[in-house]
Amino acid sequence: MFELFNEIGIIEQLSRTAFEAVMTDGMTLPQFSVLNHLVRVGDGRTPLAIARAFQVPKTSMSHTLAKLDQADLIEMRPNPEDGRGKLVFITAKGRAARESAIHALAPEIAQILPVFTVQEAAALLPGLRKLREFLDKARDPL
Repeated sequence: MFELFNEIGIIEQLSRTAFEAVMTDGMTLPQFSVLNHLVRVGDGRTPLAIARAFQVPKTSMSHTLAKLDQADLIEMRPNPEDGRGKLVFITAKGRAARESAIHALAPEIAQILPVFTVQEAAALLPGLRKLREFLDKARDPL
């Protein structure tokens, strides 16, 4: 199991570097990850819920959200259930920026295909999903 997690960690480092090298407009991986999260799980999350999902301190997430908000990639709206709280919504510009980031990665991904096929990737997905779901359920709340 250590070898599995070691490989995942190395892949994360290498893919982060490749991702950030092709990003435009200074988008960072944490910023993209928030946009991707909102597309995947839906709008209307609190900053604390997003911080918990990423297992980062609320202050770190607040900084990332502030950058996204300044760039009009997200919109912070008042939480109708909590007068002091906010809810996070991805904007049309944020969705477009996410799609642009994915397209910017296409040449990097194309370089992988001769040595690691789509079929090989598809074969790994069920096991990786199962591992992610287990780890997601087992984590301690912040």
